[in-house]
Amino acid sequence: MNLFKKITLFTTIMTFCLIVLGAYVRLSDAGLGCPDWPGCFGTLTVPESQLAIEKAQHTFPDQVIENDKAWKEMVHRYVAGLLGLLILSIAYLAYKNKKSLKVNIFVPYSLLGIVFFQAMLGMLTVTLLLKPIIVSAHLIGGMATLAILTYLSYEHFNKNSKLILKKSLIFYMARFGLILIFMQIFLGGWTSTNYAGLACTDFPTCHGQWIPEMDFKNAFNIFRNLGQTSEGAPISINALHAIQWIHRVGAITVVIYFGYLSYALIKYKQLRFEAILLLIILAAQFFIGIANLILHLPMVLAVSHNLTAALLVVIITILNSKIKKQYA
Repeated sequence: MNLFKKITLFTTIMTFCLIVLGAYVRLSDAGLGCPDWPGCFGTLTVPESQLAIEKAQHTFPDQVIENDKAWKEMVHRYVAGLLGLLILSIAYLAYKNKKSLKVNIFVPYSLLGIVFFQAMLGMLTVTLLLKPIIVSAHLIGGMATLAILTYLSYEHFNKNSKLILKKSLIFYMARFGLILIFMQIFLGGWTSTNYAGLACTDFPTCHGQWIPEMDFKNAFNIFRNLGQTSEGAPISINALHAIQWIHRVGAITVVIYFGYLSYALIKYKQLRFEAILLLIILAAQFFIGIANLILHLPMVLAVSHNLTAALLVVIITILNSKIKKQYA
């Protein structure tokens, strides 16, 4: 059981790092650094020698070989592959130690399904040329993996007693909070994958307007390709306005919701640290988002925005793990 706990904690940390690395790869426009999957230009590494480059150019005549981008993508794939093996070992160790597990056996098993799903999305990300719904779903899958691993790790390492609440409102708010944060992360992913991050560069207005002209029909059509409407025409700036504007509304909603939840939880001694930490991360995420607009998405802030989103997933998962409802 001790090995299970150590591997689970290591895998949780590794998943967090992989999410940040994935954001860096996406934001540095290296997602298509390799035109095929799972290899890169037909090999398991990046072509470096003159002979390998000539062979790659012959096999993929329409592709430009940019080794720096290709290496970013391949490092991301290598780490993801190792993560898959670690999750497989977690499922195996969970089966061996099922009598000692502090969670339902289907929790570690569910990770295997998510990893398979993530691998398919990784392949489709390349073959469908960064289709927004595929890339956004890939982000959600990564965050879900982080949430489950965080829950597994916390349940097996935490020795403190749970908080049993007589009033159910906070219990349900914490549970719904997980849904809400994933909805906002999806909106953030949708904004990023549609390159709508700079559709408006002022705040709180958009080009000086509180409600700019928006095209919701094409903005949130999940079946369209990147930069196109469902009919194949170039997507309009009004559609990009709609995407960023809804993300902003979601951000304000999240701040108000978790601000109140944190305030309500601070009075409980068992949750005071987590509630204060949630407020700090929430404030950091909000101001990083504003700074990204004003400073035109500098890489360090854009990646940090993803990092703090992952931190929110971790802290909200821990809060949900600690809060239990008292039944009659």
